[in-house]
Amino acid sequence: MRRRIVAAVAAVLAIGLGATDARADRQPVPDPTRPATDPAPQPDLVDLRPAGFERHVDRRPAHGYDLANPQVVATGLAAPWGLAFLPDGSALVAQRDLGTILRIRPGRPARQVARLADVVAGGEAGLLGLAVSPTYRRDGWVYAAYTTAADIRVVRFRLAPTPVPQVLLGGIPRAASHDGGRIAFGPDGMLYAGVGDAGVPARSQDLTSRNGKILRIRPDGGVPADNPFPGSPVYSYGHRNVQGLAWDRHGRLFATEFGQSTWDEVNRIVPGGNYGWPVVEGVAGDPRFRDPVVVWPPAQASPSGAAFARGTLYVAALRGARLWAVPVDAAGDVGVPVAELVGTFGRLRTVAVAPDGALWVTTSNRDGRGTPAADDDRILRFPRTHPQPGP
Repeated sequence: MRRRIVAAVAAVLAIGLGATDARADRQPVPDPTRPATDPAPQPDLVDLRPAGFERHVDRRPAHGYDLANPQVVATGLAAPWGLAFLPDGSALVAQRDLGTILRIRPGRPARQVARLADVVAGGEAGLLGLAVSPTYRRDGWVYAAYTTAADIRVVRFRLAPTPVPQVLLGGIPRAASHDGGRIAFGPDGMLYAGVGDAGVPARSQDLTSRNGKILRIRPDGGVPADNPFPGSPVYSYGHRNVQGLAWDRHGRLFATEFGQSTWDEVNRIVPGGNYGWPVVEGVAGDPRFRDPVVVWPPAQASPSGAAFARGTLYVAALRGARLWAVPVDAAGDVGVPVAELVGTFGRLRTVAVAPDGALWVTTSNRDGRGTPAADDDRILRFPRTHPQPGP
């Protein structure tokens, strides 16, 4: 029954959308920036959860953000990718193709605070994810994932005009695409890194390879004793290209993943889980693999950054040129995804929650696949509309 339901959904979507491109992040969305005189787009409400989630209540997420009135906190950026907040509320932003890190404060000009000299960009590669140490006030560490001429690596360093990175993970094969690159600290204090298959799908099922995985390491780069595969940083595998990592208030990890030609995914990650790539894409109903909790056709998603706020998982969509809001309840079950900001700001790369609870979103119209407006790329800040609920 599950396969018949999924097949029926796929057929309806194919009629409405036409064939999707084989590379989810390849094709730009035409005219992604709407003139100010255009009417605001209406949010899409489309149930794209896999079969088996029909039992949950369908509802729009009560996100409590004023998505109609963003504050533009930065303009004229060059393909911003990673975004992480310092304890004072200012943000560090990675410019992918330049290898530079900017410090952003609302109402002030952006200021370059570091440049990583060994970053080699090209295609989807370059300076990617950023993370700030949970104990930054004490140790001053900033973490980054990027590509060099030879590999993908995760490093840490202290802010300086030309920092000296300490390599925590290195020697991971890189490519012009599918490098992953999102890094984030989990509620357990460990550092997680999404690494793509770098164009070789077989690596994703190979536990001796670090490609096509979510990796988990200690802040100093060591392997945690409770990792699912002893002595290995591999936390989950069978991934194609993970670019979003987010934890809900109960400590459950969700990850966004680019599909190939049929389904993009949100997965709920468990230690040692196998998510199927390249054997399956989307929902398989195969007991060897874990099925996604949400799927989208690539034309509606190409999902990159992700963040949780107020019981909602926000997902920034590149090709889809929208912000997906996915409600998640206390049991970890998902509601109906809602598409916000459809076409309003073009391609969206990263979404993050600031220390004051505001939602920050970066555009990605100067990444070589968009149609940039004069002030792109931008960082948008969406304020809360009512007090943050308690845990």
